[in-house]
Parts: sequence; structure tokens; C-alpha cells
Amino acid sequence: MANRNEGRVVKLNPTAPTATPASKHMSLDALANFAAGCHHRGERIVLCHGTYDLLHVGHIKHLQAARKLGDRLLVTLTADPFVNKGPDRPVFTEALRAESIAALECVDGVAINSQETAVNVIEALRPHVYVKGSDYIRAQDDVTGNIRREQEAVEAAGGRIHFTQEATFSSSTLLNEHFSALGDDVREFIQAFRRRHDHSTLNTSLERLADLDVLVVGDIIIDEYHYTRSLGQTGKGNVLSVQYDSSERFAGGSIAVANHVAGFAHNVTLLGGLGGQETHEGFIREHLRGNVSAQFFTNPASHTLVKRRYIGDDASKLFEVYFGGEALTSADMESDISQWLDEHLAQFDAVIVPDFGNGFITQGIVNSLTRGARFLAVNTQVNSGNRGYHVITRYPRADFISLNEPELRMAAGDRHGDIETIAGTIAEHLDAKHLAVTRGTRGVLMQEGDNSHAIPALAGRVVDRIGAGDAFLSIAGLCLAADVPADIAGFFGSIAGAMNVQTVCNREPVDPVQFRKYMATLLK
Repeated sequence: MANRNEGRVVKLNPTAPTATPASKHMSLDALANFAAGCHHRGERIVLCHGTYDLLHVGHIKHLQAARKLGDRLLVTLTADPFVNKGPDRPVFTEALRAESIAALECVDGVAINSQETAVNVIEALRPHVYVKGSDYIRAQDDVTGNIRREQEAVEAAGGRIHFTQEATFSSSTLLNEHFSALGDDVREFIQAFRRRHDHSTLNTSLERLADLDVLVVGDIIIDEYHYTRSLGQTGKGNVLSVQYDSSERFAGGSIAVANHVAGFAHNVTLLGGLGGQETHEGFIREHLRGNVSAQFFTNPASHTLVKRRYIGDDASKLFEVYFGGEALTSADMESDISQWLDEHLAQFDAVIVPDFGNGFITQGIVNSLTRGARFLAVNTQVNSGNRGYHVITRYPRADFISLNEPELRMAAGDRHGDIETIAGTIAEHLDAKHLAVTRGTRGVLMQEGDNSHAIPALAGRVVDRIGAGDAFLSIAGLCLAADVPADIAGFFGSIAGAMNVQTVCNREPVDPVQFRKYMATLLK
């Protein structure tokens, strides 16, 4: 039996057994060994790589066209943790996706790749042709740069990249329409939003953030998660007993906000306070993005705040312990910070203040910020360390206020009133042009004068809510400072929050490339 391809006749093994879907699905190492055998026999290898979250006719035509370019068609799929296509993706697990691809007659081998790109696969398999669909042909649409890196890898291995011209269909569109875990309210919102704003407008809005010079001012917090396994009730007394498993540390508080902002704005300064007894400064600087400049002030008598949370085996938070942070800012330290602010505030286009109420931002610092900031975005978080003592009205003014619903109601002293009316009252009191109310599963209400924009929650799957409000403040505040329309600012902030809740605490800041991919998936 012979297969003619591009002017060459290649001998295939006539005694090779018929492959079954189960035998075609193999580990990446096994697929590399399979490819080595193909090379030895002189067979021409074609490689396709993708997510294939919903196998449809466009995929099938693409794979069939790829098969015609060689003697063996190998397919690798992106593993579940590396699929960055937006909310609740992938819909189908890697095992189901691989099983579907392996069932196709034109496919000779399938493996799962636990990397963000196919570069490692290309280096292992050394395909003669690496095939992508026509929707990847425009280099300017490659926001990740992965296609360029994959093309360089295949050419370095002696192969070439090929773009099929088959009719394309969007898995994301089909999944959003028929399989999405997001509700009807999200689909209706997206449809209306698309009618008002196209991709070009949204991308231009994001690009406007890059040139902002931003100052982030707020409490420095180290978050610790101590993971445990439940042992049940102790033998004596009604006390829960757990077995310690492992721990993880995160750069939280204003550090997390600065890192979110630094993904979108090129020049970011973080101003915060450290305790001289235990500064944790090395850990903090190590976890700052490269374009964040740190301006730290230290109180020798205090400790940098550490919040230690104990996590149960079902990912629930059992209890929390505070270490340090109380009365962090001394009178001398306040004077130094206020002087620095008075001298430098004018140079910043935006000042973003995640005020966690843990002893860093004093009333004197508040006065300096409100007096000198050209654009001031503020959140005053209510937490167990300040409940009942910390509200947004300690600020005489702000341009943008971001609060969750309990924080807003506490500031107004109104438990049951209409939320839009309360938001309008607080915004007017602080002379704020915009006020956002984050409402968890009910999304975000963006108040703009007498108008409001309701944005539903954009994530159906929640891993951890810690830091979601900070992510929203970071991106929405940046947008409003750049005069991006309020509904776009709220949408962008909501995407940032949705991305944040799908990871543990502040493990990773919002990545601008994944942000664009998330946005593109939502809008398909």
C-alpha cells in the first residue's frame, strides 16, 4: 500500500493492526515514541494541536484536510488546567475531548499536553507539517504570541506551518449558546453589550491604560493558607480536630492590586507600610511585577500584617488568625508619608487606594490623598479586623468608589433600602462621578450619576472569592481614570473579578493576555 504526498511515494506497513480509539489515546511520551517510529519508516508526520472543547464539523474538516498533507496525523490537546478560554472552560474534560478526537478515522494518535503552548510537543514529535486553522493566519490576532513561537519551533525542527482553508466554526460560540454554565442573564447582557461596543473599541480602551502613571496606596498583607484534613471532633469537648497537610503564601492586599494594575499600565508605584519587627520585605519585593516600584515606610515597633487562614479538605475556610498590623502607622511615619504624598501626587494620573482598614491609612494620609490626587479610586473594605469602625465616608471625596453591598449599606446605615438610591446618596456625598457595588453572584451595579449599568456575574465556577473585589477595583479604576466609558469599565472590572475567583487567593495577578482571551470567548 502506498500513499502519494507532495510528489513523494511513502511505503506504509501493510501488516499494521487496525487502531482503535483506545489504542490511539496515549501519553505524550508514548506519542513521541510512536512519532520516532514514523520517522524511522520514512512516514510524513502531520501535527494538529488545540483545545477541541466541542468537536464539531469545522474541526473534522480541519483534521481531514491536515491528514491529506502526510501519512500520519497526530493530535495533541491542551490539558484542562491550561485551557484559558474564559468562564467555565473547558466544558468537556481532557479525557472526553481526547476520546472524541481518537474516534476519528483520520487520526493516528492523540495525547494530552500539560503546557500552555505546543512548543514542547513540536520538539518531541518533530512533525513535517504543523497545521492550524485559517482563523490563526493573521499574526496581529495572535495576542499570546504562541503561534509565532510554535512556528519557530517547527521550522527549527525542519518542518513548516500550514493553515487550512476549510470553513471554520467557533467552539466558543456554540458552547456559549448551548452548553455554557453561565445563565440567560449573562447571554442577554453580552448580546446587548456587543451591539454597543465592537472588539476594536474594546481593544482600544485597553490600550489606553498602558500610558497611565499609577500610584497604589494601601495595606500590605501577607495571606497564608494552611491546608488541613479533617479528623472530626476531639475525644473530649466539642472541638474540631484537623491534620495539617501543607501551606502556601500569597502577596495580598495592596501588593495584589499593584500587580493587577501593572499588567495593564506600564508605570506603577506601590506605597505601603511595613512593620520593623517582621517586615517580610524580601518576600514582598520578590512577588512584585517587574514594572512596580516600591515606596515602603517602616514602623520599627510593629509587624507587617499576616492573615493566616486554615482551610478544610473541602476548600472551606475554618478560621483565620491575624499576626501584626495593628496601629501600624506611627505619628512620625504618618508625617513622612503625608510629606511624600504632597510632593509626588501631582505626577500620577491615577491613585488607587485599597484601604483594608488594618492600621496603615490614617486620617492624615486620607486628607493628603483627597487633597492632592488628580483621580482617586477607593475601596474601604469591611473585614473582621475593622468591622463597625471603617467606612467610605472617612474620605471627604473620591472620583471612583468600589464597595460590596454590605460595605455600602454600612456606610449609609441603611440595611434594607433600595441599593441604587443608597449608591446615589453615597456617591453624591463624596462627589464621586462613579460608584460600583459588587454583589457576588448578582454581579456588579455601576452607578454613573443618575444612570446605572447592571453587569451580571461573569463566572459560573468559583474556587475562592478572596481578592475578587481588589481585581475589580484595579481594572475598573484604571479604565475610569483613562476616561473609558463606565459600562466598559464595569465589564472589564467584572472580567478581572471573574478571572480572580477561579484561582486560589492571589496566587496569580490578572494576566492581560488571558484577559483578552477571556473577553474574546465571552463575546463570541
